[in-house]
Amino acid sequence: MDFDLTEEQRLLKESVDRTIEDAYGDFEKRKTYQAESAGWSTELWTKYAELGVLGLPFAEADGGFGGGPVETMIVMEAIGRGLVVEPYLSTVVLGGGFLRLGGTPAQRETYIPQIAEGSLRLAFAQTERQARYDLHDIATTARRDGDGFVLDGHKSVVLHGDSAELLVVSARTSGNRRDRDGISLFLVPADAEGVTRRGYATQDGQRAAEIELAGVRVGAESVVGELDRGLPLIERVVDIALAAVAAEAVGAMEALQVLTVDYLKTRKQFGVAIGSFQALQHRAADMLVALEQARSMAMYAAMMAEEPDAAQRRAALAAAKVQINDSARAVGQEAIQLHGGIAMTHEYKAGHYFKRLTMIQSLFGDTEHQLRLVAEAGGLIEAA
Repeated sequence: MDFDLTEEQRLLKESVDRTIEDAYGDFEKRKTYQAESAGWSTELWTKYAELGVLGLPFAEADGGFGGGPVETMIVMEAIGRGLVVEPYLSTVVLGGGFLRLGGTPAQRETYIPQIAEGSLRLAFAQTERQARYDLHDIATTARRDGDGFVLDGHKSVVLHGDSAELLVVSARTSGNRRDRDGISLFLVPADAEGVTRRGYATQDGQRAAEIELAGVRVGAESVVGELDRGLPLIERVVDIALAAVAAEAVGAMEALQVLTVDYLKTRKQFGVAIGSFQALQHRAADMLVALEQARSMAMYAAMMAEEPDAAQRRAALAAAKVQINDSARAVGQEAIQLHGGIAMTHEYKAGHYFKRLTMIQSLFGDTEHQLRLVAEAGGLIEAA
């Protein structure tokens, strides 16, 4: 199997890598972006739009550039290396994924060009306090009211939900709280009457929000996908997001491994660089092995992200997340230990990579949850 990038993909990688390096190469710049009112740089967001990455995964007919999972992998690896704080995952991968895969022609025509030009940001309001990682555990309700719906409920840890203009909200239109059927998706303007948001910074320097929905009225045209049959679409988009965060984790691990090796070469004890000690060389080698294992599974995740067979796709992405989590923990912990006390300071970059990798381990399901999904599927399923 050919894992080489095409000429167009190489050009994309060079362009994205250069843009992220210019913006985030100086770690102090990241702190400046976080200090902005949105918690990230609106100026950089405009640059991403000009570069074309905000419209990358969308069909050309919808105003995008027709990219696929490999192109998303390229962008997300660069985002991981740079510890980027802009809402690419929430807007393009998650919110945009629902429009791309489940949106009506009118919805795609209205919203996708706005995403591509950088004028519209989305957030996926899915997680609820009681649900843990089960995508079908939804207590938020949407009851019919004339030709529309009224939404009530609470959503937690909505990624970049405090700065999004449009929310993709999952709600129960029929059935009981943990039923797999009866779930629907709605496009809800963030400034709609009855929507209350409380934004906050997360431990890894990103942004999230608690969102309250109290009697929020939306029209029938706001439904994304099939009414009462929203779960398969949710699972499909989350699988694509899992492949994206796998690539981001690889980018972060790669940068952290390079940072650690450079530190071992320059930090001296007893008059010599600590990298000359064989025991530390072995631990640095273990970091590299864990990184390459993660890279292999991230590539596998990208290959399987658009697999039409839901069972094969879910098992593959769950297995990939297990390896990503294991490698992220191994690389992160070794980096902190090999750096010593400096890694725990807020001013040094290593600790921030560790925080982001730790958050990624729980994003869309921790290791235990993903192992359960793999086991329920009977392991990885061979394609026919």
